[in-house]
Amino acid sequence: MLLAPGHKSGALSGHKAFALAIVAGTVAVVALVLLSIAYGSTLIPLTDVIASLGHAVGLNEHQVSGPVGKIVVDLRLPRTILAVCVGGGLGIVGALLQTVTRNDLADPFLFGLSSGAAAGAVSVITVFGDSFGIWTLPVAAFTGGILAACIVLLLVARVRGQGPERLILAGLAVSFLFTAVTNYLVFAGDQRAAHSVLFWTMGGLGLARWDNVWLGALGAGTIAAYGLWNHRRLDAFLAGESAAESLGVPVARMRRTTFLVAAFSTAILVSVAGVIGFVGLMIPHLSRPLAGPLHLRLIASCALFGAVLLLASDLLARTLLPPQELPIGIITSSLGAFFVVTLVVRNRL
Repeated sequence: MLLAPGHKSGALSGHKAFALAIVAGTVAVVALVLLSIAYGSTLIPLTDVIASLGHAVGLNEHQVSGPVGKIVVDLRLPRTILAVCVGGGLGIVGALLQTVTRNDLADPFLFGLSSGAAAGAVSVITVFGDSFGIWTLPVAAFTGGILAACIVLLLVARVRGQGPERLILAGLAVSFLFTAVTNYLVFAGDQRAAHSVLFWTMGGLGLARWDNVWLGALGAGTIAAYGLWNHRRLDAFLAGESAAESLGVPVARMRRTTFLVAAFSTAILVSVAGVIGFVGLMIPHLSRPLAGPLHLRLIASCALFGAVLLLASDLLARTLLPPQELPIGIITSSLGAFFVVTLVVRNRL
């Protein structure tokens, strides 16, 4: 089958735009990584940052004098890596949830996944205490997120018909339920724990350490691997459920599986970074004009631009009101509110 010249040139221009977007996003990630490591309570010159990183990976034998090297490698580099993992992971989660539910507003917030994880963490902070040492909060947050996902799926299974609108309504109900539980725990629990509760309900990267960065990588890697492995099945959803079924895609099972994998990844990410809203909502919308609707490109661009968004948000959170650090959720929620208003004004929702 021969393609018309206009179609071929349009495809080439689309490839070129995507390639340029990937290059620009990669440059932005590298620049933001260096700035994120350089800026903090103590400003570190970029030359020292590069020298410390080079020494850490064995490319530079000269060690930076004083505590600068330890600050760069042991404190700020894990935080930066966690920002990349959490931002990229949440971006991919949002894209996959929007596809299988056919809802442009779908993200982990909408389905109660983030609310459940936050409720689990807050219950430990205000009521139960540290039973498992430093792993108590991550374990509790992960358990809360998975519990929320299980309740959503049980609610959907109890009603006739398992379309995307059922999943969305069940998710909203569970989200409100766990938000109410969190508010009750805050009100009835230890009032001295207010600052810790604020972290889990509004998000932050202050708990990043080398011994928990792997959790962020696991959460992002799981959803990315699942999306890439199933990208053709996810593409079939774009033609509608009937068309997807005719192509051999088990729509209901695929939707449930995607939701469970998204819940697993979200719970892991929230367990180390708290609830960071609107990343999963915004990033797919920003990526589709550049990557197109097909998921092979979309997943790559969501991972890249999600990392850019969270690195930039974390940098703003640490530098807007020095020496205080704002919860990163304040930055992303502010951007998200403006973004949704823009979509409504442009009649895209």
